[in-house]
Amino acid sequence: MRIGIDLGGTKIEGIVLADDGAIIARRRIAAPRGSYAATVSTIRDLVAALEAEAGRPCPVGIGIPGTVSPASGLIKNANSVWLIGHPLDRDLAAATGRAVRLANDANCFALSEARDGAGAGHGVVFGAILGTGCGAGIVVEGRVLTGPNAIAGEWGHNPLPWPQGNETPGPTCYCGKHGCQETFLSGPGLAADFRQQTGRDLDGPQIAEAAAAGDMAAEAAMQRYEHRLARGLAAMLNVLDPDIVVLGGGLSNLDRLYLNVPRLWGAWVFSDTVTTPLVRHRHGDSSGVRGAAWLWPAGSPATA
Repeated sequence: MRIGIDLGGTKIEGIVLADDGAIIARRRIAAPRGSYAATVSTIRDLVAALEAEAGRPCPVGIGIPGTVSPASGLIKNANSVWLIGHPLDRDLAAATGRAVRLANDANCFALSEARDGAGAGHGVVFGAILGTGCGAGIVVEGRVLTGPNAIAGEWGHNPLPWPQGNETPGPTCYCGKHGCQETFLSGPGLAADFRQQTGRDLDGPQIAEAAAAGDMAAEAAMQRYEHRLARGLAAMLNVLDPDIVVLGGGLSNLDRLYLNVPRLWGAWVFSDTVTTPLVRHRHGDSSGVRGAAWLWPAGSPATA
């Protein structure tokens, strides 16, 4: 057995995962905001509570909204900015007395879906998250591809490809640049585009519902979104040519994406045919925490 923890900006979820993929225990708690020390102590207590239910010590895998710098060993690129610059894996190992592995939350999503989810049985899985942000992970033959700079899969912080009309320079991204795909393809990005065009405040699912009900402005926003998503994914297909693309995050639940985006992306994919399937996640909101647990193979020791 192993423990998986999904460290989010507002919640922390933890599970105990058996070797066959069964969830033995699950807990979800509020995440402390703005305090690194409180984050460490909260995860320490969560690990202890999960082990009490499991009845045995377990190694711990944690999905984080950032990554560990290979150069410094400190957290970087985290939108939970209070984590940046700290040795989170070492501090958690010391606090819990357990072996700890960290991975980007999008990598955990991709690993979960490749291991026993919608991407199971495929050699190269590109798992893209369309939620509060726009991240992605790449799994090759069952192993997460991180790269020497720990940025493999960071498609959200590349510019929107083949920009149209007023898409340049694009909205300002929290990373300091303009026109990142995250500013267009995240849930807030879709809502901001709709607000700019209509002055109305709706979130992504509400925009899709309004479009289905015949709201022409909402339909136009959805068509812009699908066109942008098709271009963004086409660029990834041209570079990676994965066996399958799996979508996660709140916007991945919009059925129309799986019909419309593959109809569009062929215009930008550098091939005469595109057979890559675009599919919805299998494990839903549990993909991240399951993937964190799968960072540890069967038989891994609980202590380093």
